Amino acid sequence: MAQEFNIAVVLTNQMCADPGCTFTNDAKKAVGGHVLAHLVNLRLYLRKGRGEQRIARIDKSCKHALGEATFELSAGGIMDVAQ
Repeated sequence: MAQEFNIAVVLTNQMCADPGCTFTNDAKKAVGGHVLAHLVNLRLYLRKGRGEQRIARIDKSCKHALGEATFELSAGGIMDVAQ
């Protein structure tokens, strides 16, 4: 449907703590499991930064290099963060 109508489709997946994971500082896992993880072409991991800053990390992509970008939420919308 997305290709037919040339629209973007956004899927979200809830994260939960993984108490069985003791070897990492980021002990989270996706509730949707492997089905949603393998269904998408681009996976972003969003996390809170300082204040109103947010960090978006490309976790999986067929076309883009893995990396992070920091942005800020403001009354004017999404803004670039001055480095």
